[in-house]
Parts: sequence; structure tokens; C-alpha cells
Amino acid sequence: MASLTTIGFDADDTLWQNEQFFRLTEERFRALLAGHADGEHLSGRLLEAEKRNLAHYGFGIKGFTLSMIETALEVTEGRVSGAIIAEILAAGREMLSHPVETLPGVRETLDALSGDYRIVLITKGDLFDQERKLAQSGLGDFFDGVEIVSDKSAATYERVFARHGDGAARAMMVGNSLKSDVVPAIRAGAWGVYVPHDLTWVLEHVEAPRTDPLFREIATVGELPGLVRQIA
Repeated sequence: MASLTTIGFDADDTLWQNEQFFRLTEERFRALLAGHADGEHLSGRLLEAEKRNLAHYGFGIKGFTLSMIETALEVTEGRVSGAIIAEILAAGREMLSHPVETLPGVRETLDALSGDYRIVLITKGDLFDQERKLAQSGLGDFFDGVEIVSDKSAATYERVFARHGDGAARAMMVGNSLKSDVVPAIRAGAWGVYVPHDLTWVLEHVEAPRTDPLFREIATVGELPGLVRQIA
């Protein structure tokens, strides 16, 4: 097997907190529309709107905000007040300006690996928001390349690891999403390292490829340097 030269990292809920802010905003959305539908029904309708809208808006806060507005219009049959729409928009703006909370062990892990490997950030979502979070995180200097993509597929990893490294066969992808970070990276021929997060969006759930020789799972990102040494 070819030696490892390049390590890719997901950003949201791998390097810093993200999903918790979506959950908190969804609770706020449910409270705003409590007079029109119960919370579980609202969450279900919101998830359906998000699924429909991924192809139009992509991943991220802006698409989530538009999906909240669409859901509010649907469940109220167009009678939602301008004040509630304004509250939803304000909630979206707050998410876009929330301070970045780096996860434990991230900086130490990047520092331990960056001297010996090419480190690449590979994240999907809104361009402006991801650039903002990277800048605020103070982690930018660790990365030899940054790729903000519309989606993550095997072809994405083949392209990124060819551009920033020596190809997928000599690369590793690290992230909290089996669907986006691990499975497609393995399909491209790279190692896929799963770092579970307590909160992961339901649309990112798939079965772990536990029998695949390129699959690994660690409890925290702080365990990654040891795993890399073991693989090397």
C-alpha cells in the first residue's frame, strides 16, 4: 500500500461546533410557530423542505433559513405574519455571525501532523460562511490547501487529492459524517477516518463500512496522530 502523504479534514463538527446551532435555531423556529402546529410536525415539515431544497440552495445556513420560511408559509397556509418571518431571518443572521467554537484537541492534532503531511481542509456549505469560520478559528495556517465544495463524492476526493497531494491512494479523509467524509473518500481509494460527533444531521447518516480495510474510527480527533503513526 502506498505511503500516506496527505490528510484531508472536514470542518463543521470535526474541527468546530456547527450542528448545535442548527438545533438551537430549530427550537426557536418551533417556538415561533407553536400556535400553528406541534413541534414534531414542524421539524418533520422542515426536514422535508431541506431535502427538497438541497438541489437549489446547497448546504448551509442560508438554505436552512429559506427552508424555515418555506415551512412557515406551508403550515400556516400563507398566513404567517411578517413579524415571524422577520424573526426567522434574524435567527439566520445570528447563526451566520456566531463565534467559532473549536473542538477539543483540534489545534494540537493539526500542529502534530502539519510538519510531516500535507493538510487540506475539505468542506461543503456556503462559501462566505465557511471562509468566515476558517478565519475566526485561527487554524488557517495549518492548511496547505482549502477546498469549499458544493457536495462530497468520490470524484470530489479524487480531484482534491490529485490537486493538493499525490492522489487518493496516498491520502486520508477525516470527518464526522460517514455519508460525506468517510464513504466517498474510501470509494476514491483513500483512508476514511470516522470521528463521531454527538450531533450529526440526520441526512448525513449511513451505515459504517466496518469491514472495509480503509475504514477507521476514533473517539476524538486527538487520537488521530496515533492512528496515523500506526498506519505509517
